[in-house]
Amino acid sequence: MGDTAADVWLVVGLGNPGPAYAGHRHNVGYLVADELADRMGSPFRAHKSGRAEVVEGRIGTPGVGPTPRVVLARTRSYMNESGGPVSSLANFYSIPKDRIVAIHDELDIGFGTLRVKFGGGDNGHNGLRSLRASLGTGDFYRLRVGIGRPPGRQQVTDFVLGNYSTNERKELPLQVSDAADAVESLLTEGLEKTQSRFNS
Repeated sequence: MGDTAADVWLVVGLGNPGPAYAGHRHNVGYLVADELADRMGSPFRAHKSGRAEVVEGRIGTPGVGPTPRVVLARTRSYMNESGGPVSSLANFYSIPKDRIVAIHDELDIGFGTLRVKFGGGDNGHNGLRSLRASLGTGDFYRLRVGIGRPPGRQQVTDFVLGNYSTNERKELPLQVSDAADAVESLLTEGLEKTQSRFNS
């Protein structure tokens, strides 16, 4: 029996495209999406919309609980224009807005910390603001990956569009792996169990 649209999830890693941005804190959503793509065993490929790259497959461990069908995506637009491509993908695959998961950096929680939630405000995040505007709602899931606040008087823009520190880079693979685990947990075990496990 095939999956209905309501059974399919759209998981989107937010970031800025291109090698110049690859190591920035603002791009941690892309890093988590890359980890999930590796686990799904498939590379990203250009979607026919031309505005995103996608992997279609299943998340979870076969034979150990559910393995929901997922469209995993990275937008090819800049962060502040993420909403259009995400809305297009949701429409193309007929995925309800409450089955969308946005993975993004979060200033208000420390590096190494995760928070999973449903709905809420944009908190000054341009990617979330764009998603809300294009989707017409903020009622989608968010995986907030902590990057912490800039030290001293460093501007927020310079901080998020800057590379991780040497010490952070050592810990980053663990944070990315934990974040990918949190996405898998959300899709297979639900919000409450995922929050109790990952919202440290």
